[in-house]
Amino acid sequence: MNARTRGESRSIGRRVLISLLVTVVLLGGLAAAGGYLWAQFGGQISQALGWTSNDYEGGGKGETVVVITKGEIGEDIAASLAEADVVKTPEAFTELLLANPDVQFLPGSYRLKLQMSSQAALDALQDPANRMAFTAMIPEGKTVDQTLEIISAGADIPLEELQTAAQDPSAYELPEGVASLEGWLFPATYEFEENTTGAQAISRLVQEQKAVLDELGVAVSDRERVLTIAAMVQREAGRVEDFGKVSRVIQNRLDQGMKLQMDSTAQYGMGQQDDGSVWSTDEALADDNPWNTYVREGLPQGPIANPGRDAIAAAVSPEAGDWLYFVAVNLDTGESVFSTTVEEHNAAVERLNQWCAANPGKGC
Repeated sequence: MNARTRGESRSIGRRVLISLLVTVVLLGGLAAAGGYLWAQFGGQISQALGWTSNDYEGGGKGETVVVITKGEIGEDIAASLAEADVVKTPEAFTELLLANPDVQFLPGSYRLKLQMSSQAALDALQDPANRMAFTAMIPEGKTVDQTLEIISAGADIPLEELQTAAQDPSAYELPEGVASLEGWLFPATYEFEENTTGAQAISRLVQEQKAVLDELGVAVSDRERVLTIAAMVQREAGRVEDFGKVSRVIQNRLDQGMKLQMDSTAQYGMGQQDDGSVWSTDEALADDNPWNTYVREGLPQGPIANPGRDAIAAAVSPEAGDWLYFVAVNLDTGESVFSTTVEEHNAAVERLNQWCAANPGKGC
């Protein structure tokens, strides 16, 4: 996205937000509506009107690890920093990079603080002391391809070596019938030795995933199914506290013979899982591939990502409930609404539409 497009998006967003605020004011007496609108969009309205900053101040606090992979551009890095709460918004960091066009980034894992100003974050990424040697931090919900890129960048293992080592899942003693490492690379922070090979790195992640499955009592014959559900839970739920509910929706739909209709699977089947949008394209929804749960009944062919422990636990033990639908209604907080009827669900979808109208360019 170029600078002009970003500027136009912000301008449109500002007009939409101000219009929403004016509408509420003109509807004097509707305190409940005004309170709801402010609770949903107050932060964005404040930023649009210049009442609050889109950037943190100071050098930050705490600690986290952010990975820069080969080929990432400034906007990719800005998004990663914002997702990790290193910077307040990706826009603040991107605007700083536009003012410093000669800045370059080395792939690798960087130890940073939380809630840093964009300038402090940029300075930290340029300091070699913050680059962690032979360390890879694998977030939950990454695919095999993304995970291998992160390992390569963090552990200085050639990507081609890792890709070759990943081609034969049978080399890692997986259950019979497992044809891919998808779902089997446990997300965590790993420190490798300087001479670690691609096969050794992959084996370590697989062994960690097996250990979690053992801990949760998942039988060998049931592991691919559990990981398939857990991967959907990981990609669909916006908050950890909703994992059990998403798992229950999946189980309830399977029990009633309903198609799962998970956008995450439709996007994965078309290779669109990284397009940054909560909505699937019409092409993805209609494509008859083994992962598209809008077209095919039952579970997808296999996992669509590598789930973490919480998602696996939710797949093993879904929360009790009769929900059949859910939808995110705030993509910043990850808040979702769970429903038992299609009418309730449609009302929740309208809430998402309202949020998207007030937050253009934020995954809508």
